[in-house]
Amino acid sequence: MSEENNVENENEAKGDKKGGKRPQRAPRQEKKPAPQDGMNPDLEERVVAVNRVAKVVKGGRRFSFAALIVVGDKNGKVGYGLGKAKEVPDAIRKAGMKASKRMIKVSIENGTIPHEVLGLFGAGEVLLKPAGEGTGIKAAGACRSILELAGVKNVLTKSVRGSNPHNIVKATFKALKSLRSLEEVGNARGVNTKGLRMKAKSAKA
Repeated sequence: MSEENNVENENEAKGDKKGGKRPQRAPRQEKKPAPQDGMNPDLEERVVAVNRVAKVVKGGRRFSFAALIVVGDKNGKVGYGLGKAKEVPDAIRKAGMKASKRMIKVSIENGTIPHEVLGLFGAGEVLLKPAGEGTGIKAAGACRSILELAGVKNVLTKSVRGSNPHNIVKATFKALKSLRSLEEVGNARGVNTKGLRMKAKSAKA
């Protein structure tokens, strides 16, 4: 018994010399999962163009890729982005993230655009016209992908000049940004829009 008491006294003395008993550690907190870099799963993406770029250096050529992506929810929101990386999947992922952050709202009425509009960017020129039910999307290439992801069902388009997909995409987005619905025009001019559609239909008849 005396030996056990001596050992306990020695341990207590050592604890006193080191500054008393050690404080209890706080319970470990569970690490929160890091936010995913991917875009919203509700958005659909389309690859418009992938370009390979070669940089000539002293040791040879270094290749990288540039991807042009269009994303949209098919409910009036659409965006585009350009991503650059050493590999194609990384470039597409970067472009998708940029596109999801730069989305615009498109005015859609009865499945088509409210009025005729012309979009210009560089050498690209795109003409958009409203169409009746059952017409479908009369477009090709990048312009078709944008309109489908925006949620437009019936529209007539014409690429007046230029075939560069980058210019076509930017010209199409300029045209979509300039679209304004009847309510937006009425609010800007301070006009009551009730009954205007019925008057327009009766005038056509």
